[in-house]
Amino acid sequence: MSTTLAKKETVSRKWYVLDAAGKPLGRTAVKAATLLRGKHKTDYTPNVDCGDFVIVINASQAVLTGSKLTKKYYRHHSGWIGGLKEVQYSRIMAEKPEFAMMEAVKGMLAKNSLGREQLTRLRVYAGAEHKHEAQKPEAWTEE
Repeated sequence: MSTTLAKKETVSRKWYVLDAAGKPLGRTAVKAATLLRGKHKTDYTPNVDCGDFVIVINASQAVLTGSKLTKKYYRHHSGWIGGLKEVQYSRIMAEKPEFAMMEAVKGMLAKNSLGREQLTRLRVYAGAEHKHEAQKPEAWTEE
């Protein structure tokens, strides 16, 4: 039995739409990360960027289960002494829900050049409208 390995030149990419309305933020991020990596394809190769394009709509309607809205924080450091910044997720979801979805997906991808390239194929929108109708995206069906 031979193993088929994908080559970067032969990868065909499709566009998929994920609707995050009423679904947990993390569950939607897992689906998006899987599609971006290409793990749903039969010719998946871990060291080749063989994923698809993903459009996430209704990011503002994604839910955080439990008490994560008040207890979960986004933390980053400015690099200066005492420069730790904390923002509560209730504020992030109210002001920039696209950022919350991007950070969730980014945490599920590889921390190298391959993961950074895969993240460029993710488009996140707070509302139901997106500007990628020309690419003829398909709605991703739950499996």
